[in-house]
Amino acid sequence: MAIKHIIPKHIRDRVVFALAHYPELKDVYIEFKLKKNIKKSTMQARPTFDSFFKSKKNRKFLILISEEFKISNKKFSTLDIPDDIFIGWIGHELGHIMDYQDRNRWNLIWFGIKYLFSENHIVEAERAADRFAVNHKMENYILKTKNFILNHAEISKVYKDRMKRYYLSPEEIMFLVEERDKMKEMLS
Repeated sequence: MAIKHIIPKHIRDRVVFALAHYPELKDVYIEFKLKKNIKKSTMQARPTFDSFFKSKKNRKFLILISEEFKISNKKFSTLDIPDDIFIGWIGHELGHIMDYQDRNRWNLIWFGIKYLFSENHIVEAERAADRFAVNHKMENYILKTKNFILNHAEISKVYKDRMKRYYLSPEEIMFLVEERDKMKEMLS
């Protein structure tokens, strides 16, 4: 059996924990890769370039993880943030992969182009990833990640405003949880 998840040793436990919330990704190739720096981001999920020429079931995905992030011009190690916050970030990125995996080739290419040039599309994509995470019962981790960013005194207003503009708010997440739980009750 081929290895489907390539995970650096020092983040393995946290990534495996987040992946356990996404059983549908068990057989999807995902490489988690640490990078020195990712512009405007702490983590980033994307299909590999060659995936655009493969069938959906043979696609490969990459989750880039910045080794550092800045808070008010101070650098912090991403690897040193609390486990729940790291897991929340990974859970969000796995939500992107859920969003990508069922798109056809041209839809995936168009999705990428719109992400590069349309702020409205960025909002749609980031909120969709949050919704996937909530649907996979990761809301506690997503909320801890958001609270870490929104309540951290040293994180810049620009970064906090970006978070508020592009991602679901804690209130919207709790609304989705209530809706998910109501639906589950109705079906049982």
